[in-house]
Amino acid sequence: MPCTTLLVGKKASYDGSTIIARNEDSPGGVFTPKKLQVIHPADQPRHYRSVLSHVEIDLPEKAMRYTSVPDAIPKDGIWAEAGVNEKNVAMSATETLTTNERVLGADPLVELQPAKGKPGEEGYVAEVPGGIGEEDMVTLVLPYISSAREGVLLLGSYLEKYGTYEMNGIAFSDTDEIWWLETVGGHHWIAARVPDDCYVVMPNQLGIDAFDLDDALGEGRDFLCSADLAEWMDANHLDLTLDYHVDEDGMLFADAADEDAVVAGTSVHRVFNPRDAFGSHSDADHVYNTPRAWSIHRFLSPHLGWVTQDAQLEDPNSAWRPEDDDIPWCLTPERKVTVEDVKYALSLHYQGTPYDPYGAAGTPATRGSYRPIGINRNGQLAVIQLRPYAPEASRAVQWMAFGSNAFNALVPLFANVERVPEYLANTTATVTTESFYWANRIAAALADPHFNACAPHIERYQEAVGGRGHNLVAKADKALSESDAPAHETLEAANDEICQMLREKTDELLNNVLLTSSLGMKNAFARSDG
Repeated sequence: MPCTTLLVGKKASYDGSTIIARNEDSPGGVFTPKKLQVIHPADQPRHYRSVLSHVEIDLPEKAMRYTSVPDAIPKDGIWAEAGVNEKNVAMSATETLTTNERVLGADPLVELQPAKGKPGEEGYVAEVPGGIGEEDMVTLVLPYISSAREGVLLLGSYLEKYGTYEMNGIAFSDTDEIWWLETVGGHHWIAARVPDDCYVVMPNQLGIDAFDLDDALGEGRDFLCSADLAEWMDANHLDLTLDYHVDEDGMLFADAADEDAVVAGTSVHRVFNPRDAFGSHSDADHVYNTPRAWSIHRFLSPHLGWVTQDAQLEDPNSAWRPEDDDIPWCLTPERKVTVEDVKYALSLHYQGTPYDPYGAAGTPATRGSYRPIGINRNGQLAVIQLRPYAPEASRAVQWMAFGSNAFNALVPLFANVERVPEYLANTTATVTTESFYWANRIAAALADPHFNACAPHIERYQEAVGGRGHNLVAKADKALSESDAPAHETLEAANDEICQMLREKTDELLNNVLLTSSLGMKNAFARSDG
């Protein structure tokens, strides 16, 4: 499913939190209504059957409570997407990734093979289930893990046993670490720990660009992978490294080989580029994927050198263009990253460039040339902030937005609760302003044709919801420290107050954009009756 992910390490964030965030976007021509729920252990399946792949898995008896952002219309399965469990471990799944023919040939995806004929008939062939996918992963993993690393290892074990029918990237976080896992073919996977002082951008393209294979198969300090990855890669000629050189830390990297540099006693590690080995650099990537990474990096690290595609440079290596294949997986930001930065980054539509569909720069061709991050098909955005300084009960804040990010607001909700407010949980197939999801979809559709006229309403709405949200989170933190009531009751009351504010501000936005859009209708006429 089309998505964009942004991960922020604890030393790169403004308050020491780990932050994992992802837009869940519907496919072209489809809009998938979403809602927020709390899943209790009694509601967690013990025997799981995937709707899409028909794979069946027995799950552990003991499950933890967790938040979930499932499809409101479950015809294709649960699609839980993002959440936090009661041990303050978060998961976001998944970012659909690209791959290449060599990987698919070496380890084919595990796809459902429907039955042929009927039982008892000559030539009958029984159904063969497929592997696991985005529909399944949060439900299979999040209720059973106590750390981000445990999440990687549990999901990795499922991938090795059952396989997958699609290439995906999955984020796990706790208060100390963020891990990013990428599936490779049908049964293989790699995972990297996000450096604490960095942020990571993932735009539907296999992203990890340096992988220490020896660490992954040994100590597993910063990298993990499926057990046979090295042998599988070598057997299928997947490592595209031309040659290796040894740096001062004894790490082998691609470039200018110098085997004499390996001296006795040096610890040598094999480091390769998974993006070259397992990923893609297609024409479609250059229109759909890499420009999104370029856009977010341009916002969070503006002085590193980010130029438009047609920029004339004396040194072509002095800056990155939107279609460059070597845009980094992770960078240290130029300043600490806030929740508002994450929301803005995941709402970008190439503001200030010739590629902005709402802008005046460029030409009609350039303004539609690249796929925006803030697109009409955004279904939900979950920004999960794990605050190490907060009490354990209120440590996890799950910020949520529904609908197109260019027009919506991000609202904070405490995750360690027994229920969430109806305004976010009551989404159905029926369009209604009683639902936060549908209210945002309506506002976006009204505002889009009159973008410049409605932009002030949107900006005031986003600022008001965000500002009051921060204020009410701080108020709840204080109330929790002073109350003898069960923590979940205090936090549920806070969520209710936050959502009451949210609904008032969203109704106000709807009133404003409806009036402005109505005044801008094509059948308007300046003269009144009389």
